[in-house]
Amino acid sequence: METPPLYLASQSPRRLQLLQQIGVQPVLLVADDDEDAESLEAVRRGDEPEAYVRRVTRAKLAAACARLARRGWPEAPVLAADTTVALGRRILGKPTDADDARRMLAALSGRTHRVISGVAVAAGVRRLSALSVSHVRFARLSPSTIDDYVASGEPFGKAGAYAIQSALAGWVSHLEGSYSGVMGLPLHETATLLRRAGVRLALR
Repeated sequence: METPPLYLASQSPRRLQLLQQIGVQPVLLVADDDEDAESLEAVRRGDEPEAYVRRVTRAKLAAACARLARRGWPEAPVLAADTTVALGRRILGKPTDADDARRMLAALSGRTHRVISGVAVAAGVRRLSALSVSHVRFARLSPSTIDDYVASGEPFGKAGAYAIQSALAGWVSHLEGSYSGVMGLPLHETATLLRRAGVRLALR
């Protein structure tokens, strides 16, 4: 196996596409079948949203580095990321079912929420990390709009039960911060960390 420019510890096609956008073609370093990757995202009692994202991002990076060592693949920088939606202090993770998705979307309707994206890179013994916080406001979502969106299947596997690049973008009345961060990987922060880690980007 040739040494890749970067390992990506994520199954998200959006994160892969965003890295490709800045000129990086990573090798996926996803969890083994016997790993309980979802448990890393468990919310603990008293978790504040920003601290939660930092903790989960660090845990994902540590798990990925251990995975790389077990597999004996060539050494290269490793990137892990986590994104969550917060309404005040309330953390909105991935919906468990359709009813949960409807509740989340109804809570976000007509209100401003935060999208918090953490990114961390391991480069040798160094651990680099950054956090991006964006503010997104939805217009009022009617029950029928919510029902149609849930029926599309798009909310599942998405923090806060939505994707900014989906049809629901037509109801985003305001976005302040990083669009790519809302998608799941803040590119400015990511590019800064990758340059520090020695990863070559399309633009220096």
